[in-house]
Amino acid sequence: MVKVAVLVSGGGTNLQALIDEFNLGTINGEIKLVVSNRKNAYGLVRAQKAGIKNMCIKDQDELLKTLKEEGIELVVLAGYLAIISDELIKEYENRIINIHPSLIPSFCGMGYYGLHVHEAAFKRGVKVSGATVHFVSSTVDGGPIIIQKSIDVSNAKSPEEMQQIVLTVEHQILKEAVRLYCDNKLEVVGERVNIKWEEL
Repeated sequence: MVKVAVLVSGGGTNLQALIDEFNLGTINGEIKLVVSNRKNAYGLVRAQKAGIKNMCIKDQDELLKTLKEEGIELVVLAGYLAIISDELIKEYENRIINIHPSLIPSFCGMGYYGLHVHEAAFKRGVKVSGATVHFVSSTVDGGPIIIQKSIDVSNAKSPEEMQQIVLTVEHQILKEAVRLYCDNKLEVVGERVNIKWEEL
């Protein structure tokens, strides 16, 4: 069983989707820890309700120390709005997964997070959006892509509505990416991730 930590900054709907999936027993792992960089993040309440150890940590050195102490093998960024330190990335190379609310390389990088992504996409008149799950590298949103899924957003009347539409896709592919990782089905080759579908 893979020991997983989930990092959140806000409401934690992606965290809840993961908690529900782990509870179904479809993922070969366990969420051992939920960490937020914001003490009032509702994601911490979700973790507490699920009986998962949770804490607020702002310092990246303390975060790394805690992950090691807890024996964490996979770190999932689920709406975590802080830049991960190079030291943590090096220590957990190809073991940190992030969900981004666009089809990378569109609307990604510095400044593109949360609702800002959808505001930019809505302003541009995007008809198809989606989400991307990728490994974290020292380049913001620049790590190897694991899974992407698109969805029609042409009927969205606002950035907030677009965000809600894309969120449904986020929940789907984040769960799938974590499942694939925990089943050892992901192989990073250069900047690409090969999925060992034939062994599923």
